[in-house]
Amino acid sequence: MKDLFNLSEDVAVVIGGTGELGGMMAEALGAAGAKVAVVGRNEERGNARAKRIADNGGDAHFFAADGLQADSLDEARQAITKWAGGPASVLVNAAGGNRPDATIPPGGDYCKLPLDAWRDVFDLNLVGGALLPSQVFGQDMIDAGVGSVINIASMSGMIPLSRVVAYSAAKAAVINLTQWLAREWATTGVRVNAISPGFFPAEQNRKLLFNEDGSYTERGGQIIGHTPMNRFGKPEELAGVVTWLACRRAASFVTGQNIAVDGGFASVTI
Repeated sequence: MKDLFNLSEDVAVVIGGTGELGGMMAEALGAAGAKVAVVGRNEERGNARAKRIADNGGDAHFFAADGLQADSLDEARQAITKWAGGPASVLVNAAGGNRPDATIPPGGDYCKLPLDAWRDVFDLNLVGGALLPSQVFGQDMIDAGVGSVINIASMSGMIPLSRVVAYSAAKAAVINLTQWLAREWATTGVRVNAISPGFFPAEQNRKLLFNEDGSYTERGGQIIGHTPMNRFGKPEELAGVVTWLACRRAASFVTGQNIAVDGGFASVTI
């Protein structure tokens, strides 16, 4: 079992590793033995995450890059290869998010959704959150004949949840791109999968789920009511699935899959 879940031969790049969920996945990969490149735009949080990995016995470094800029990603790729002594063999695309003006408020009008907001959400989640990083880092994996690309999708990509129309459509596109790339790269040794987290309270959605007194908002209560495990997820509960998908021996025949980590939410909603 130790051999199955051993990443000591791997260099893992986590785009969006400065965030709460991406950072936890970076820590999990570091704990499994990978050299971890934490990539993002926030230097303070990136360095803090790399330090946490190092403090726990791992090997990690922060690299600044903008996921929406191919040149920026390629500069990071070159710096990571030099630092690690070899190219990335694991890529986790964990960047993404939403913006308020791309969300339909209660009683709002879909016909008045600003196109610029829609485009920004699509670019952030699809272009910067999967497409460009896979292009930039994928070629090295193809050349080496081994690699694992893990895109972070969302429950919203599986189920068109109310209000978050642009985000849901973008994450659905991430799942579709995952499946397309899995077929395209299937004979190259590069596997491509997605993880769709359920509802994990984090900085960007905490106010949507909780009131200031810690009680559930109306939307938070609705989500709990549709989750058989009757609770939200914890970031560390993504550690096992990201490590499994990253490991070339444990998941050697797994590609084109979208793994839901949702406390059963999809099982009662779909």
